[in-house]
Amino acid sequence: MKALTRTDFNLPGQVSVYHGKVRDVYDIEGNLLVMVATDRISAFDVILPKGIPFKGQCLNQIAASFLDATSDIVPNWKLATPDPMVTVGLKAEGFRVEMIIRGYLTGSAWRDYKNGCREICGVRLPEGMRENERFPEPIITPTTKAEEGHDENISKEEIIAQGIVSKEDYEQMEQYTRALFQRGTEIAAKMGLILVDTKYEFGKYDGKVILIDEIHTPDSSRYFYAEGYEEKFEKGEAQKQLSKEFVRQWLIEHNFMNREGDVMPEITDEYAQSVSERYIELYEHITGTTFVPADSEGDIQQRIERNVTEWLKGRK
Repeated sequence: MKALTRTDFNLPGQVSVYHGKVRDVYDIEGNLLVMVATDRISAFDVILPKGIPFKGQCLNQIAASFLDATSDIVPNWKLATPDPMVTVGLKAEGFRVEMIIRGYLTGSAWRDYKNGCREICGVRLPEGMRENERFPEPIITPTTKAEEGHDENISKEEIIAQGIVSKEDYEQMEQYTRALFQRGTEIAAKMGLILVDTKYEFGKYDGKVILIDEIHTPDSSRYFYAEGYEEKFEKGEAQKQLSKEFVRQWLIEHNFMNREGDVMPEITDEYAQSVSERYIELYEHITGTTFVPADSEGDIQQRIERNVTEWLKGRK
């Protein structure tokens, strides 16, 4: 099976292209963005050497469905999905902050907590919590978006004091973050899942704060299966989860955390296929629909370029 790990399009009105860790973003005439969800996968701020078939399609279609399902509570950038791996939308001025919201103590927050940390991003954490325990109220732990390397934890107070985001805009982002997480939690619950934590990105468009980028995908979110959660929690067992954490855990088991001297383990075709199956599993769980693979027999790049070009020409 093929995986798309790079695009190099020449689209109508194209001004520039930015190749991110997993997405390629094309600027069209300075006011539209064409966001291609490639099959690249990253963990510990490094891109793994092999793509994951259908990962981009899974992420793009999950995000598109959630952008549609939340547009009544939070305005967002999406205009269309002209290809299963592409979303086209408004170009907003992005804030240099990612809004991370956590409903449960797990992942990096648990690793820090276990080591004695009781405050994340200015938020005090209760004593005596256990791994995968639900917080009394979801907590927001923002990070600054780093140009290079790791994103840095930062508090609301520091963000406002440093002028990274104005108080008014930050409080609007905070309100939107809680509303989106609540809606995402409700949708996940209907599908037998728990939305554990996630991140949102916002920007300014026409003077208003809008949601940009993708939401509620396994790259930006962590999900537990609701069935068996309580039992596993009481026994202190690992939760069955649908997120990218299983890739991180696999890398940790192979002694890779992107530390100096760490060597990336080999990503075999079999492992890439198993990751692909996990992404499709999440897609079907969270959307409640059967995954329909896009045509990947031909040239995926050509298919995408053709579909996007047709859409761009059609809007004239």
